[in-house]
Amino acid sequence: MRRLPPRTFATLATAGLLALAGCGTEPGGPGGPSAAGDTTRTIRAQKVMQLTRTHEETGMTLLEGPAFHPDGGLFLVDVTAPEGRPKVMRVDVRRKTVRSVHTDGRGAYTSAQFSPYDGRLYLTDYAHGEIVSLAPDGGDPRTFFSGKVDGARMNPDDIAFDKAGHLYVSDSRGLSEGTEHGRVVRVDRDGGKATVLADGLAATNGISFDEAYRGLWISELTQNRISYLRLGAGGDTAARHTAIRVDGGIAQTDSIAVDADGNLYQGLHGRPALLVYDRYGEHLATVEVPARAEGLDSATNVAITPGGTKAYMTVSGPAGGYLYTFDALGKGTRQSNGG
Repeated sequence: MRRLPPRTFATLATAGLLALAGCGTEPGGPGGPSAAGDTTRTIRAQKVMQLTRTHEETGMTLLEGPAFHPDGGLFLVDVTAPEGRPKVMRVDVRRKTVRSVHTDGRGAYTSAQFSPYDGRLYLTDYAHGEIVSLAPDGGDPRTFFSGKVDGARMNPDDIAFDKAGHLYVSDSRGLSEGTEHGRVVRVDRDGGKATVLADGLAATNGISFDEAYRGLWISELTQNRISYLRLGAGGDTAARHTAIRVDGGIAQTDSIAVDADGNLYQGLHGRPALLVYDRYGEHLATVEVPARAEGLDSATNVAITPGGTKAYMTVSGPAGGYLYTFDALGKGTRQSNGG
């Protein structure tokens, strides 16, 4: 999720898109967000490959939503890709190849997730307030959910699925106006019912279940904070509190992934880095791209290989869209696909 430059805003305004959406370690790396004397690790990510270049039509490229398919393919989206360019891509990380899965003339997709219920790929269309789904090969596009929720249309950003396949969506309402109208919305797996679980949030962005599916971690872009939403047995809200305050400087909290040990991987818009916290809010590590990597200004999201620790993060900027890799602190699970 990020604000668009004027050129891109003019291009996409008609669609209603006002805002968007092993490596060595060393202690206390330079430029990190921690105070002097902090001993958190700096993990140096390594470039896998370049996937996109800045699009002339929109003035930028923005990679998001990395998600592993059960067969090992890594799917991701380019939020600002114009019609005719790949909006959904599949990467073979071993062979370092990429192929287009889907494009269209309408959607601005900010996340991708595979449903444990029907195996389809679900995408959030931030511009049109919709959630769409595709077959894993990119065919059979369907509108899964569209319309208002409690009288207001969503700006859906990221998705988390529970074990039964119900969707929990970060609704980033209010971002363009600077108001705290963000929500968390639960959508039943058949798309028939949508319920607001939390509101009054500051541009809700990342969303992920904790390792035990007891609650949701939620990042709020315009307040640089991570909130925790504890859920009841029926999937409704039991309690909510601010869990972590992120000292990001000019950077803002983007998407979230969680590993098998319960560690949070917080993406950043405005800095090509991820911050890693444990469930109690302790800052464990900062994942950085090499200092020589110029023209990159965000690390929006991450996916960790299921059952392994190899992680892949989406990094974008004027230099293009890239995939970087690093060794995660814990193993990957479904929650380790960062929305």
